[in-house]
Amino acid sequence: MYILLSSMYNITASNPGKDDTITIAVCSGLLGLTAMLLVYAWCNYNYRPIRAKNLTWTTLIYCATVLWFIGNLVTNNHVRIVGVWSNCKLWVLWLRVFFVYVFATMTIVRFYALDRVFNQKKPFTRRSSLISGAIILSFNVAYCLVNQLISSSLTLEYVPDLEACKITMAFRIAAVSVQWLLWGACGVLIFRLRNIQSSFNEFRESVAIFLVIIGLLTETSVTNLHYEYYVFEKKRRIQKTYVDVVASVLVIWLFIGYPVYKSIFDRESYEQMWLERLAKDGPGNTYDCSNPQGTTAYAKMDENTDSGFNNSQVNYNGKGINSAYMNNHRPFGDDPFNIESGMSTHVPYNDNLLPMALRNNIHNPLLNSPSLFGGNYSNSHPDGRHVI
Repeated sequence: MYILLSSMYNITASNPGKDDTITIAVCSGLLGLTAMLLVYAWCNYNYRPIRAKNLTWTTLIYCATVLWFIGNLVTNNHVRIVGVWSNCKLWVLWLRVFFVYVFATMTIVRFYALDRVFNQKKPFTRRSSLISGAIILSFNVAYCLVNQLISSSLTLEYVPDLEACKITMAFRIAAVSVQWLLWGACGVLIFRLRNIQSSFNEFRESVAIFLVIIGLLTETSVTNLHYEYYVFEKKRRIQKTYVDVVASVLVIWLFIGYPVYKSIFDRESYEQMWLERLAKDGPGNTYDCSNPQGTTAYAKMDENTDSGFNNSQVNYNGKGINSAYMNNHRPFGDDPFNIESGMSTHVPYNDNLLPMALRNNIHNPLLNSPSLFGGNYSNSHPDGRHVI
């Protein structure tokens, strides 16, 4: 049969073999290495540059990547498609296509959270996160359910003689078009993030991620629309799987790789520098620095100012906690924004002077700080602000 395919479509068709097994092993190794990265990040969650990277959403994106890869095993013909593997709509539609979309929409929500916090000056709370997750699932389930109900002859079906899933050109065009639409929306959000604080490096990381995805989408479009029978060609199907896995794993490493690297090789000095830059940029804009109890996903923004530690507001256990920077105890000397002075003297950063969401010792409040079990303050600042 493969000889007939080779002559009919002028391709070099071949059955899944040793090279496909090696491909599965190498890609599994890359995913395993990325899992180790995430485990390390979770084990060091109290390291604040890592805590700022929204590990929950990044972990969910990784899970989507793994399931996308499993769907690729059938879609790209790396295994003999017989028995349980012959359910094409399960593996191609509900694993490969569904989790490609989940990967994209979760990344969009991650960038939307940044846009909401930094540009719209609004909180991205647990409720916002749950609503976003529900929208993601609803959109992706609806798309796949429609294709599930459509006749297999119009979408994809199993061909026993070929031991392969036949995917129609209409289905390919629709699937690729939706991907371009999703990542186009992501590009708009990334453009809106171009002016956010340097402490988080999110814009540069976002541009790098977007370039990786555009490369992936270009390769996906060419492979699926121009090489219709690529799954029968060993070289092309292996290339497709490698590109998918490397690109998706690279996105995750771009999200959290740098702070993890710094936590291993330059832990204390990098955190000190990161906090000093945060003070300069304005920690009222803190992104994803939730407390270790995980009560919220993002710190709230103060709508009137974004300078220094003044008027920073975080959502702690669902209650707004206003904090003013203590004028008589500055971590960088007389001028809290004299970063060069702070770096030259290497004064240890006073954790109690940070907003609650960035502190590690949140169970040891200072005098004149709010109780963790109540909303009252013992004293107030002359200008009407509460002091912690």
